[in-house]
Amino acid sequence: MTQRSANTVLAIIVTSYLMIVVDISIVITGLPRIQASLGFSAAQLSWVTNAYTLAFGGLLLLGARAGDILGRRRMFITGLALFTLASMAIGMAQSVSGLLIARAIQGVGAAVLAPSTLALLSTHFAEGPARTRALSLYAAAAGVGATLGLVLGGLFADLVSWRAGFFINLPIGLVLMAAARRYIAETPKRPGHFDVGGAFSSTLGMTALVYGLVRAAEAGWKDPLALAALVVGGLMMGAFVAIERQVRQPILPLRLLANRQRVGAYLARMLFLGGAVGFWFFSTQFLQGVLHFRPLAAGIAFLPVTIPNFASAMAVPRLARSFGNGRLLISGLLLGVIGLLWLGQADAQSSYWLSIAPPMILIGLGQGLLLGPLTAAGVAGVAGDDAGAASGLVNVAHQLGGALGLGVLVLVFASAAPTDALGSSVLAHRIASVMDVAALLMSVALLVAWRLIVLPRPVIASSPTEAQS
Repeated sequence: MTQRSANTVLAIIVTSYLMIVVDISIVITGLPRIQASLGFSAAQLSWVTNAYTLAFGGLLLLGARAGDILGRRRMFITGLALFTLASMAIGMAQSVSGLLIARAIQGVGAAVLAPSTLALLSTHFAEGPARTRALSLYAAAAGVGATLGLVLGGLFADLVSWRAGFFINLPIGLVLMAAARRYIAETPKRPGHFDVGGAFSSTLGMTALVYGLVRAAEAGWKDPLALAALVVGGLMMGAFVAIERQVRQPILPLRLLANRQRVGAYLARMLFLGGAVGFWFFSTQFLQGVLHFRPLAAGIAFLPVTIPNFASAMAVPRLARSFGNGRLLISGLLLGVIGLLWLGQADAQSSYWLSIAPPMILIGLGQGLLLGPLTAAGVAGVAGDDAGAASGLVNVAHQLGGALGLGVLVLVFASAAPTDALGSSVLAHRIASVMDVAALLMSVALLVAWRLIVLPRPVIASSPTEAQS
């Protein structure tokens, strides 16, 4: 492959991954406008994020298996097509249900597309400087994409429409699909079986649990539908474990959970994301609903967290050699706890520069420091045959931890003040309560990481790529 062809392949893959990352964050600064446009309730609004993350996280391992069996390029193009069409449907949605269905389909597309992007990089770039350069650019796309999505989401919502942020995926997706057919070679197909039962039961179980929490936030704990959803969620998760014990090729080999360090990494990641998602989801509502920032200004207001996040993530390999990954992990979680507790002190009279931006810096630095070591712990000591499943499980814990955490925090938000209470002060009080509970979740993540990851043995060194997994 010539250098020009290699650069073209790299551009196709990195741009597709960037599109996924941007669409995760582009919706954040547009949330208040989406809520006003389609009539979402405060609790329903969480499903704009959770419909995507549950489908993405629940089907991610199945998407990776599909690439192995059917071919990575084929799944890459299929995922792009689903993601692009769903983006168009989101942009045209005229109802709450229409948007949420389209967001779930977009998550399915991401679950098919995301595993193929990294696998295709490994296929087309040999080990050595070429692969190192490719992986570094791939990792950088995550940091750049998060910031770009927040700013673009605010720009479109402010100056055009929140819908425009999804419509732009159509020309980009069509170009990427055409380019992939021309420049990306297909990978060999492998024999195998699809663990459809495992994927279905785990996705349905997590969705039912989150739905039960969100429903309880709206209707109370005595609501029969909320209770039924929580029971169904628990039963489906039990069925998932039973299926994984019996099926020939499980999407989650249970032997991966036999290692104490890896279990700690998955639990700590879920707890961390449970707290972090509250920061992202509710901070934009504080900026726009309490401080009355316009969407574009709200997007720019996140730079104190996104820039330190990117900078500290890039410094992890060097810092790990000097201090060890265990110290980085604990330091990152501690910074996150302090930042969230600080944000929990903000009220309707707070200044952005004194009460919001400084804790954002701490949260950004902390997240950049901890994700690499946490990822490394999640794949530590894994046999070669299980490497793909372990990496996929890290991403599943990432997505589902955020979805479950947001369900809990929506319940906290609804319970922090009477349902009929209105005004900036009430909104600020509710969001402050959310930040306090998010800090509690992250504190538990800190304890889990200390007890199960750091104390038993040092975490292996991580790379910039791992830091963005």
